[in-house]
Amino acid sequence: MKDQLEITRTNRRLLAKIMDSFSLEDLNKVPEGFNNNLIWNIAHVVVTQQLLVYKLSGLPMMIGDDMVVKYRKGTKAEGFASKEDVEQVKELLFTTIDQAEKDIDSSVFEEYQEYPTSTGFVLRSVKDAISFNNFHEGIHLGYVLALKKSL
Repeated sequence: MKDQLEITRTNRRLLAKIMDSFSLEDLNKVPEGFNNNLIWNIAHVVVTQQLLVYKLSGLPMMIGDDMVVKYRKGTKAEGFASKEDVEQVKELLFTTIDQAEKDIDSSVFEEYQEYPTSTGFVLRSVKDAISFNNFHEGIHLGYVLALKKSL
């Protein structure tokens, strides 16, 4: 699973670099033709990883319920993400993956609640969740790159 986590880190380094290259206003801007903005997509990958890997394993997440409510599947950009919100998301891009690696090494993932994804793939283990998460993050990196061109 270490290779899978390194793929996640690589994707997240790209996202962090994009976050650094845009103003707070641009991170929050929803361009015409899009449903969400840069910061929503980036925060959404953090939330989704926590839900797929931790919540479905019956373990505590590193994010609060307020973040889940704001960025989970089916939500859209509402309100304005503050500078503090953006900094928190940027930090969580890496701390969540570092913690997942420590937790894998410590064998804390013992149970997993089976979850059928919207793509039709069924997650049956934390290994499935980490692999599927990379697929999901790749989709959102694509959205982020398209949004970047629209700004």
